[in-house]
Amino acid sequence: MDILVNLEGLKKVHDHLDGLGFVAPFAGSRNLKDVETGVRVEFLLEGQFPGDGKPKPVAFPKPGEASELINGIRYLRLPALIELKLASGMTNPGRLRDLADVQELIRVRALPREFAQQLNPFVRGKFDELWQGIASAPQPEE
Repeated sequence: MDILVNLEGLKKVHDHLDGLGFVAPFAGSRNLKDVETGVRVEFLLEGQFPGDGKPKPVAFPKPGEASELINGIRYLRLPALIELKLASGMTNPGRLRDLADVQELIRVRALPREFAQQLNPFVRGKFDELWQGIASAPQPEE
């Protein structure tokens, strides 16, 4: 599970959850693990960079500005999620699953090619490439 936070939010989470069924996987880690279920909670920090961690035009946004409330839970808006996944998969060969996630979002949500205009120019070409791949692939029979 990934949670987008700022530094203040990360400190609050650790202050409230450390020792209450959550532990850091190793000393000094910003992430936590639920000791009962084994679920790993990874914290993505506002201002840091997805994928290889190197500076690029796409960074983790401010949580309040890039999210929306749905049924009492804050979720990252779709354009921001897709930007982050594209930037991650484009710059870290170990994160190719992020590109597959975007491809699946394009397919399942039937995103139009024009959706790319909502994205940072840094990732638009990759979105278009994935969109074209979906558009030209044979569709499974239902």
